[in-house]
Amino acid sequence: MKKAIGLLGGTFDPVHIGHLRPAIQILEQLELAEVRLLPNYIPPHRASPDSAPAHRLAMVQLATAQTPGLTVDDRELKRDRPSYTVETLMELRRELPDTPLCFLMGMDSLCSLNRWHRWQELLEHAHLVVSHRPGWQPQFNPTISALYLAHGTRDSEQLQRRLSGCIYLFDNPELDISSTQIRNHIRVGNNPQYLLPEPVADYIREQGLYQSPVL
Repeated sequence: MKKAIGLLGGTFDPVHIGHLRPAIQILEQLELAEVRLLPNYIPPHRASPDSAPAHRLAMVQLATAQTPGLTVDDRELKRDRPSYTVETLMELRRELPDTPLCFLMGMDSLCSLNRWHRWQELLEHAHLVVSHRPGWQPQFNPTISALYLAHGTRDSEQLQRRLSGCIYLFDNPELDISSTQIRNHIRVGNNPQYLLPEPVADYIREQGLYQSPVL
């Protein structure tokens, strides 16, 4: 069996430190072969992105270019329809039959997982690695509580030994940074420095992204 890889989906509108630092920590501490960032075309559970797919892809490529172990997978941008995680995992499983897949998410996503498209099938194709605050006990609804009881593990080595099927809670507090916050900073003319990689900030300035419309 090959070394596990991580998968991090999102609109990345724009990609920022709050996406990248947790991904790097998971990559290193779980000894993954890589973490792939998968920009969504149209996210099913939230508003459509502000910037075009080509811009969001370019920003993710700039953000990962100088970070060993972080890569970009643009398959969801090529579908021209809503990006359903289960379809991506099924596709990757066919391509990587001997590689454990770890889908990375935050605790808020796990708590609402039963609202995802075909959520019952996700663990057939991948593990779920969930970032959460150390020492914090999540309040699961009965459906997710039963799911975690059946699939939860505290043994990170299971993520390498098995192809899929585990839910692993990773002590990795999410940084209080959001793409919405960054877009708002830029719209009112504030400096987003240190919230996102410098090449991404340069790209946003060069392309005039997230500017307030001229009246």
